[in-house]
Parts: sequence; C-alpha cells; structure tokens
Amino acid sequence: MTLAVRYTSARTLDTAPARTAPPGPGEVELAPAYVGICGTDLHIFHGDMDARVAAPAVLGHEMSGRVVGVGPDVEGWRPGDAVTVMPLRWDDTCPACRAGHQHVCQHLDFIGIDSPGAMQQRWTVPASTLIRLPETLPLDRAALVEPTAVAMHDVGRAAVKDGEKAVVVGGGPVGILIALVARSAGADVRIVELNAHRRLLAEELGLTSWNPADDDVPELVREWTGDAGADVAFEVSGAAGGVDTAVDVLGVRGRLCLVAIHPRPREINLHRFFWRELTLVGARLYDRGDFERAVALVADGTIPAERLISKVVPLTEAPAAFEALEGGGDVMKILVDCTDDTQGAAL
Repeated sequence: MTLAVRYTSARTLDTAPARTAPPGPGEVELAPAYVGICGTDLHIFHGDMDARVAAPAVLGHEMSGRVVGVGPDVEGWRPGDAVTVMPLRWDDTCPACRAGHQHVCQHLDFIGIDSPGAMQQRWTVPASTLIRLPETLPLDRAALVEPTAVAMHDVGRAAVKDGEKAVVVGGGPVGILIALVARSAGADVRIVELNAHRRLLAEELGLTSWNPADDDVPELVREWTGDAGADVAFEVSGAAGGVDTAVDVLGVRGRLCLVAIHPRPREINLHRFFWRELTLVGARLYDRGDFERAVALVADGTIPAERLISKVVPLTEAPAAFEALEGGGDVMKILVDCTDDTQGAAL
C-alpha cells in the first residue's frame, strides 16, 4: 500500500492509502521522486475547477522519478530509468488532433487534473508520456522540466527573436522561466512584479525587474526602447491590471502572449490593438519538442532550477504546503518529496 495526496473538496486535501494496479499493455509504473505544486493545483485546491475535477482526485503533474515496472508491449524502458512525464493524453481523432495540434485536443485528458496525478508513491501512466532524463540531472531539479516546457511553448508562440525587447508581467515561477527562456533566445527582458522576494530573485538571476506599485512601467518601457515600445509582452499575472500593463507596453505590431489562466472575462483596450496593429496569441501547454528542449536547458544550467526551489516537503506535509503557497510571501516553488514520508528539508 502506498500513499497519495488527494483533493477531496474546496480547500481540503488529505493523504490516503492508494492501490496501484500492475502496469497494463503500453503502460509503465513509476516511483515519483519530486512533484512541484503549481498554480493550476492551487486553482483545484480553491475549488475553482470542481466542474472538471472528480474528487477524490490525486494531484500533481510537474514531476520527476524512476521507472519501477514495465507493462506488456512496452519497449525502450526498463526499471531504474530516470524520467519525467508529459502529462497529456489525446484522442487523435478530433479536428485539433487531425490538424496536428494534439496538445490542445478537444477531448484532452490532462493527467493530474482529469485523471490521477503524480503526487503519490507509485503512479501508472502510458509509456508514450515518458520523457527521458539524463542520469546526471538531479531529480529535484528535473521536477522543473514541465514548467520550463510551458515557458518554451510560450516563447515559441510569441515568436521571440534575437535582439527583441520583451516584458514579462508576473514574476512567479512560470514568469521567471519565460524570462530565462526568452533571454536564452537572445531577447532583452524586463520583469514586472509586485512581490519583493520575486523581484530580488529575478535580479539575482541577472534579470531587470520593475515594481508596478512604485514604477511607471509604460514610461520605463518608453525610455528603455527609445519610445518604440516592447516587441512582445507576456501576461503571466492573471490580474486585470496585468492585462492593462501588458497591452500598454507594446509598440507598433507588438505581440501579446496570454499565459495566465484568467478565471473571469477581462476588459481589454481594443482601440490600442487597432491603433498599433497588435497581435494577441494564446499559449496552452506544450508538445514533445518543448519538453525535450526544456530537459536540455535544465540539464545544462541555462535554467538554474535549484534557485527556484524554495522548499522541499514530505508527501504527508503536502496539504500544509498548499496553505503556505496560498499565503504568498517569500516562496517560489515548493516540491513534494514522494520518496520519504517522514522528513523534508528547506533548501
């Protein structure tokens, strides 16, 4: 019998015994090592996704671990292999899939939301979801591959080019990762973030940050760009004010990449879109290429994953970790250690 972290109702999590069946045809059994808590997990915790999430639900989709069992007809994997999971299962028959956009399948199973996730000591998944990890990559850092893949997809959707000026509105984990990936693509990047701890981390990583409570961000962008405006902006804050800032900083034919999940409709200055011929693109999830490039960036240190990990807690303390993240403060990314339910360590 193993343990799992389960969402049971709004603002209620528990840890409970979980039964894992042997892997069937095309499946593998994993021993998750580390699982990150992300913004989507917090939305579930708040009860905002009850129409989609069937409680009790095992959470978690940012993970690293090792193969412990291989089902029939699975080739190329063996016990002990270090892996992460691209947590998407599509039907391959809907119009989106037939057009080559399986990651936005119209009947997508996002594993960890629509079906049981990684926050458990044993986890069975389709072998097709596995992404191989280098043995030299520590598994705690590898748990940040999934959000790095999100950032890879976002920067790709925004078509960031070498020498462009990019503004990232929202300096949480995904915002920082977008800034780092955009910088690796040759962009000059600024981060807009209210939280002082997040701004300090951005600065320590060599990124310039602005505080929208004290700084006139559009004016700073005009000075930075010689009155041209930014080439691209990423809205990662999920706040109405963040949308306004992301639109206001863009220059002629600038691109706004919408990353954050906004729980309600937002007003947007469409006149500015008309006047400056702006473009709005959505960015959701990732594909296998994004994941493989993310592994490379984390492994070679382009993404200093260890700097984004604020704390590691044992699986039995995961409910308290959700409370800590909800409270904000000096926290970036919390990992749940699924290998040992007796002790955790702050990093």
